[in-house]
Amino acid sequence: MKMSFFSRLTERIQQVDSLLCVGLDPHPGELTAQTVEAVYTFCLRLIEATNAYAAAYKPNIAFFEAFGAQGISTLRRVIADIPESIPVILDAKRGDIASTARAYVQAAFNQLGVHAITINPYLGRDAVQPFLDDAEHGVFLLCKTSNTGAADIQDLWVSGFSGAAGRQSDIHLYEKVALLAQQWNVNDNLGLVVGATQPGALQRVRQLTPDLWILAPGIGAQGGNLKEAIDAASRPDGMGLLIPVSRGISQAADPRKAAEELHQKINQQRELVRGKPGRKVHVLSGKKSNDEFSHLADELLEAGCIKFGKFTLKSGMVSPIYIDLRQLVSFPGLLEDVARAYLPILRTLSFDRLAGLPYAALPIATAIGFKGDWPMIYPRKEAKTYGTKAEIEGVYAAGEHIVIIDDLATTGGSKLEAIEKLTSAGLEVTDVVVLIDRQSGASEALAKASIQLHAVTSLSQLLDYYERNHKVPAEQIASARQFISTSR
Repeated sequence: MKMSFFSRLTERIQQVDSLLCVGLDPHPGELTAQTVEAVYTFCLRLIEATNAYAAAYKPNIAFFEAFGAQGISTLRRVIADIPESIPVILDAKRGDIASTARAYVQAAFNQLGVHAITINPYLGRDAVQPFLDDAEHGVFLLCKTSNTGAADIQDLWVSGFSGAAGRQSDIHLYEKVALLAQQWNVNDNLGLVVGATQPGALQRVRQLTPDLWILAPGIGAQGGNLKEAIDAASRPDGMGLLIPVSRGISQAADPRKAAEELHQKINQQRELVRGKPGRKVHVLSGKKSNDEFSHLADELLEAGCIKFGKFTLKSGMVSPIYIDLRQLVSFPGLLEDVARAYLPILRTLSFDRLAGLPYAALPIATAIGFKGDWPMIYPRKEAKTYGTKAEIEGVYAAGEHIVIIDDLATTGGSKLEAIEKLTSAGLEVTDVVVLIDRQSGASEALAKASIQLHAVTSLSQLLDYYERNHKVPAEQIASARQFISTSR
């Protein structure tokens, strides 16, 4: 019986305990001469220096094609010199009609002898299928790439996602690609390319495709953060993620030492997430001023939904930060953006209705309901003493599964009170979704009641962003961090 590509990759990863994929990208500026022999020497040097730590190698065909027929011959020679036990992923980004795709399959898998290839999904399944027919060979489908212009097309909203109870809702194009990949992966040989420069997208894709392998380029020269990438995309078994690095190794004075240090850093962070039952925080993150997280974080600050200063809380504590999402009703555009931010989490959950908690979350839950076409109910804060005397407003039936929508999570007390009302009415609740986790014990309190907290982002993540981009004075950030740590 043939071994699938990802079984082969898993075997290699377990052999060397490494998720490091070494890129073989002979940039002209790194060569001693502009000759194919210099290309070969460059690649051989890297292979010899890093093969003890490499889970895979990823040669970029463009740097070889630049030398014409001799360059392709050199690429074949380089691939032949890679130890047989190490998978080779050809970075070619192919994509064409089925008959042409079959020619690309012949060239990559039979002529060059690689084990996997990156391809573009834009032409649809019939163009992808020839690469998938043989389970021994793998495909990494371009999903959310690491380049700065990725959002121009990959972040476009498309319709047709079938969510809870079969209802249709909008979805990003890259999310649609991820969901299609999940369907097409019948031979355990289809993964996704999601840039490490896009940690929010990495986590969305991981939520949508819990088992698929992800190739996450962008660490190092492109500015991707290793910790964020591993936190966002690792599976609970510590697998499912391959981290390609090229210039960070090839341009080092000692490539072997650079590979060893990367291997150690990856494994240290990998151990922190290995075995966790699943991430509770969905982090919309990024470093560009126009990305979703930046826009949302900036707008929340400008709208006064997040304030810094001196505030007396309901508990009597004095806080240097105050979050007031009731302000959202005065900013319809921002309210819509907030509602959209909940959607990737909700699409991973199974439920019949939303339950918005009074009062701040009611407009949020209503906006989410419009976006996802989900019906909503809400438990009243105070008992109704007239009319129907209902404790829960809206239409529902006993036995239905409810997901709670709230604005913030602090201690979890108000969530548990609402859950008691809902379950007393015969409804089932296992999940709570909030915009911001204040990191004050709600997750732990809810977990004791077998309820999972999901958050779009956390207070710490927002503070990190405001500090990194000089949106808030450093002393106010420090005071807020200190308050979080002492109030837990």
